[in-house]
Amino acid sequence: MIKLTVYDREGKETDHIEIDESVFGGKVRPVLLKQALVMYHTNKRVGTAATKSRGMVSASNTKLYRQKGTGRARAGRRRTVIRKGGGVAFAKKPRSFNQRMPRKQRLLARNSAILAKIQSNNTLVIDTLEFNDPKTREFAAILHNLNIDRSCLLAMDDYDINIYKSLRNIPRIDAVEVDQLNAGDICNKHKLLFTRKALEALIAEKQE
Repeated sequence: MIKLTVYDREGKETDHIEIDESVFGGKVRPVLLKQALVMYHTNKRVGTAATKSRGMVSASNTKLYRQKGTGRARAGRRRTVIRKGGGVAFAKKPRSFNQRMPRKQRLLARNSAILAKIQSNNTLVIDTLEFNDPKTREFAAILHNLNIDRSCLLAMDDYDINIYKSLRNIPRIDAVEVDQLNAGDICNKHKLLFTRKALEALIAEKQE
């Protein structure tokens, strides 16, 4: 069993939650986790880089000068790849770098990432996190109380515009709904912060 401490907004311990490791797959699967991370970063590539090959350069197709008798080195077309203004050898073309993983594998990789964060003591649970209005200073104070001084991913049970507006100007802090969690976002942040409702919703989803 895994025991997670629940904190309030002042950083004081208020409760504990016990979680069976089998809820998150029982163990960390490094090979599957790496595959998910490679897919995550690869899918961020735009793939719009392009250069002109010699066939795409606008220039005469005629030989620059005769082969012999000029005293100069042999020369062919102006669009050759060895001349300035010519084409590019092995020219780049727009392409898609997208990779896919089956849904069950993506969920298993996400669970491995969460379990790895828990085992490395980089997972925190906050009892409540509600704002009537956007308050960046107040949100920053909560992070300070929880000793979060590096990058952090906040997992919420539902979309809250006030929370998003409170954290958007704080560097290296992101928020996502718990059903949108993925291995890439989790592993790219040092800390993982759950609201209590979000963690309970995630556990309930796994136990169904």
